[in-house]
Amino acid sequence: MVKRLEFDQALDEIAQRLTEMGDTVEKALTGSIEALKNVDVEEAKRIVAADTELNQMEETITEIGTRLIATQQPVAKDLRRILIAFKISSDLERMGDLSVDIAKVVLRLEGQALIKPLLDLPRLAALVSIMIRESLQSYVDENVDLAYKMAKDDDQVDALYSQILRDLVAIMSNDTKTIAQGMLLCFVGRYIERIADHATNIGESVVYLVTGKRPELNQ
Repeated sequence: MVKRLEFDQALDEIAQRLTEMGDTVEKALTGSIEALKNVDVEEAKRIVAADTELNQMEETITEIGTRLIATQQPVAKDLRRILIAFKISSDLERMGDLSVDIAKVVLRLEGQALIKPLLDLPRLAALVSIMIRESLQSYVDENVDLAYKMAKDDDQVDALYSQILRDLVAIMSNDTKTIAQGMLLCFVGRYIERIADHATNIGESVVYLVTGKRPELNQ
């Protein structure tokens, strides 16, 4: 009973740390988009410098999980829960890297006026922020319905991302001077879309945790 209690407490700690990682990623994404809207180089530099925090969080989760496997020798769903925590922390760390990539675009835009007011990219980021939050909530609650919602949300993200690309291509076609910045903004859209894919990966992991079968939500 004592060992089981210690095991459950360690699993709760992993879940808490994953939630903290999700909060950190969400703030990095929101901050990078705000920096982009204002071409705020100082904020972008802060986001880039803070990237090591997520790496440290991932390492901590790996250490806790590895210790549990070594000392408790979990099987079946208990083992899946730990292995999936490793996968989710990896997805979150990659989301953080992509948020940093957005901030690095801001650094490349220093001193430039934006070729258009940014409306759709922030909308895209807002949708993905919700996905980050709900994907982690689905893990904490082992909520399969919420996990499956990631697929529908990802479809919305893909549709808006396609619209953003069409709009930027139209601007670049009409004025060749906008091509360099337009391509960078296309990259930003791609980075946000990739973050959504990682949130969908988390949904897949949750379904696998609960059912033992891994669905394909990224289609």
